[in-house]
Amino acid sequence: MQDFCKRLAVVGRVTCFDYPYQQAGRRSPDRLPVLVAAHRAAFEALDPEAPVVLIGKSMGGRIGCHLANELTRRKPLAVVCLGYPLVGQNGAVRDQVLLALRIPVLFVQGSRDPLCPLDRLAEVRARMAVANDLYVVEGGNHSLELAKTQLKLDPLAQDAVDAAIVRRISGFLKEIAGPNEGP
Repeated sequence: MQDFCKRLAVVGRVTCFDYPYQQAGRRSPDRLPVLVAAHRAAFEALDPEAPVVLIGKSMGGRIGCHLANELTRRKPLAVVCLGYPLVGQNGAVRDQVLLALRIPVLFVQGSRDPLCPLDRLAEVRARMAVANDLYVVEGGNHSLELAKTQLKLDPLAQDAVDAAIVRRISGFLKEIAGPNEGP
């Protein structure tokens, strides 16, 4: 996510944070309430006048969706999920948080992502009540990385993919902001 933080700086101000388990050097994530509370604290520390879009990688995107659903006073403009983990470790589809969303969402998914099969995401997206869009990274895995065999053929391919992702996010933000406003 640190690389995307740097890349997204061309779109607007970016604030990154780590969850408590990351700060403590643990590998296992905290339980959902702790993760949401940490995300909420980071959100509330932002300028209250500035428009905010929550962007998270994997679990960070999922927790951003949970936070967006819980916020009542001040809502983010949208959520961007980079590699959304739709299918949990037990095989269950984690779609309830997405179906409850009331703000636009952009999914950026790798075509080789076993945690988010595109056909299953399409089923969920069709049932969502909010505007949602999908940008597929052809050949990308859950981390939106291309296969090593592909990178051997073109070592700069990943940079091109990452730049295209940032362009799509920028376009999405312009779409949700409207024709006369920026993100």
